Order: sequence, then structure tokens, then C-alpha cells
Amino acid sequence: MSKADIGLIGLGVMGANLALNIAEKGHTIAVNNRSTPKIDAFVEQARAEGLAERVLPEADLAAFVQSVKKPRSIIIMVKAGKPVDDMIEQLLPLLDEGDAILECGNSLFSDTQRRFDYLKPKGIGYLGVGVSGGAEGARHGPSIMVGGSKAQWHDAEAVLTSIAAKFKGEPCVAWLGEGGAGHFVKTIHNGIEYGDMQMIAEVYGVMRDGLGMDAAACAGVFKRWNEGPLNSYLIEITGHVLEAIDSESDRPLVDIILDRAGQKGTGVWSAIAAQELGVPATAIEGAVAARSISSRKQERIAAEALYGKREGKVDISIDDLEKALLAGKIVSYTQGFSVIARASEEQGWGLELATIAKIWRAGCIIRSRFLDQMASAFAGDAATNLLMVPDFAELMKEASPALRRVVATGALGELPLICLSSALSYFDSYRQARGTANLIQGQRDFFGSHGFEIEGRGADLHGDWPSLVE
Repeated sequence: MSKADIGLIGLGVMGANLALNIAEKGHTIAVNNRSTPKIDAFVEQARAEGLAERVLPEADLAAFVQSVKKPRSIIIMVKAGKPVDDMIEQLLPLLDEGDAILECGNSLFSDTQRRFDYLKPKGIGYLGVGVSGGAEGARHGPSIMVGGSKAQWHDAEAVLTSIAAKFKGEPCVAWLGEGGAGHFVKTIHNGIEYGDMQMIAEVYGVMRDGLGMDAAACAGVFKRWNEGPLNSYLIEITGHVLEAIDSESDRPLVDIILDRAGQKGTGVWSAIAAQELGVPATAIEGAVAARSISSRKQERIAAEALYGKREGKVDISIDDLEKALLAGKIVSYTQGFSVIARASEEQGWGLELATIAKIWRAGCIIRSRFLDQMASAFAGDAATNLLMVPDFAELMKEASPALRRVVATGALGELPLICLSSALSYFDSYRQARGTANLIQGQRDFFGSHGFEIEGRGADLHGDWPSLVE
């Protein structure tokens, strides 16, 4: 039997689709799963798609490993956390020096770094591979963010490059840096995605509750917006979601979906990482908070009964909503890239923001028209904050007044805009030459002798404060 070019363990939806993608691109792939029926089901699926001849199914783990060409690249698609560590321990005795494990799930980047450090002295490579695009992307072309050993990346490069999404013929895949770099970038990608989705939902809320528009009318607006500056995957699917009709009730599907959103952890990880790095990421934090509030359905019902709810339309234009969403999205991406830049400095990853923007242009959930602009901006400008890049500064100057009007209208109309309002607050704080932290520093020194800096005189000074009056 001929050897496989690559192996894959874990034939869930993502794993199976990724394996089919690899086979379709002309590579022979060995597959394994702890449940044998899933292997059989996958083989049947591959046969139905005319790909069975490039699939080597192996239920026995040792035989599976032996069926892959050396140096081996073994993809694992198992649940993040302990299952990944358990799979590594099962594979270790079966691998040879120079082989590599490619973990393609959503793992916490610090776990990936730990595994990389653990396997490196053993001569085993470890690649933390962020794969974005959901099941559809995995099957037909995802955006792929690779971190880990550069040598092992080169061993798997041909396969990963062939299956990645393409933007104008350019593969949306790149090796980004050592250790946990790939999974960190994927985490922040998901954080930006959280903010993007929440802002879209907030604008939908203004249309529905503030302007009295039904789902079909909202769908029409989002479809029209997708033809302009807001063109993106999320805006596109929003139009489709809003126009979908439930066959049983004949009502818009979105009107009967429970307003309680879940989260898998990457948004929270993004917010925590931003806080630990000292980088403001208010859009991500707002989106995480909004999902947490949404999960408290019964409390919200009781609170509305207690406080009441404002009825009636608000005075805001669809044009303002479009520009407000554009401004909010720019802030969200700005914050995400700023977190990545700071992490790169601290970890020594040498992440290239232009490269990251490029591999997000197709395949991934947050792909949008202006990611190409961002790639060009980062390639030609030393600034790591998009608000300081001329092209985006002009966009914000034009769009931010609409964001201000929408947030103000939302506040007066009792329409929750936790993400859009936090984006506006960040924008106002960032461009304020003289802020208010001088008072905070004075307060801290008053009760704790923390010291402060006086402009033009130096640091580590303390005030001669009056005694507290009882």
C-alpha cells in the first residue's frame, strides 16, 4: 500500500471536511478516529464524492502512524484541553524524530506554547494551526494561521497551501511565528468576529425595535450594504439569515430563534489576553459581555417587567446606521491588530500585521472588503494602530459622526448598543490629547503613596496631601 502524504485524527464535522479537502486537492490522507463507525461513515462519504482512492482508513493508531510518509505530519482534530494532551501522549511512542503534530482546533495559545516546549527536546515538532471558515471553509478553503516549528511547517506547507482559500490566486495561509503564535492570532481573529457579530446585531436591533422594520426589510438593507463598503461574509450571511422563513410556522426564522447566544471561549480568551497585555479591546469585551447578558433570559424578562420598556420609533437614518457600523468595525479591527502587535513584542514572534490581514482576506469568518486595504496599509505604514493610518483616518473622519448620532439615539431610545458605544468611547479616548488619568494618579497616591509623574519634571514624585478629615 502506498504511504499517505499526511494523517488526520478526529473525523467530526471539521475534521472530516478538512480531510475531504486534502483528498480533493490530490493528496493521499490517512484517517483515524477513536470510533470505528465514524471511520466507516467517512469512507462512504469519500466514496460518494469520488475521493476514496486517496483515503487510507486505519482504526489502529500504530498502523495509522506507520501509514504516513516520513517526516510525518499528523493533524489532530479533537476537543481542546485535556483531550489534546491525551492524544499527544498516545502518539509520542509511535512517532520518530522530525515528525510533527498539527493541532488544528481552537486551543488556548499558552497551552500550545507549553506543548511546543514539551515536544521540542524530544525532536517532535508541534504546530498550533488556526483554521477559520467553519465547516464550509474546512471543506472548500479555510484561512490558515500556523505557529510552531518552521522546519515542520515546511514539511506540511505543500498540503496546507493547496487546501487554503485563495484571494486573487494568493493562498490565505502563512507561518506566523514560533510556539503559540498561530493559535494566538486565531484567538484574536475570533475576538474580532465576536465584536463584528455583536455590532451587526445591535444595528439590527435599532432597525427592529427603533425603526419598526420587519425581518424582510432588514434583510434587504443588509443585502444592499453588502454591495458597498461593508461588503463582508458576515454582512452577506446576515441578509440570508434575516430572509429565512421557518417552514413549520411560516414566520421569519430569526423571529423564533431564542435570543440567548452561546460562546466557546475564544472571545473570552481574547478579552483576557488584551487585559493582560494592557491593550484596550473594548469592542471585544463589549461583545463578550453582551453574550453573557443574553444568557440571563429569565432575569431580563423580570427586569423589563420591573423597569418597563420604551415604545415608539427613533429618528435615525439607514445611511447613519451603515456608517456607524463601518466606524465600529474599523475600531474593532484596530483593537484586534493592536493586541496582536503587543503580543508579538512580548513573545518575540515577529508577527507581520500585513501578512495576517492578507490571510484573512478569504476563507475566514471576518473576511471583508477592507482587509485588503488593511494589508496595504500595514505593509506601507509603520503604525500598528489603524486609526493613525491615513486611509483609515479619512474613513473614520467621515463615518464617526454617524456612529456618534446612532449611539446617542440608542441611549435616548433605550436601545442597547454595548459594542457600538464602547467603540465610540475608545475612539474618543484615543484621540484625546489631555485625558483624566491625572486625577486617578493623584487619587492613587493620596491613599497608597503610588507616586506619579509631573510633566516636564520627572517621575516618582509624591504629593503633599492634606490630612483626611474625620
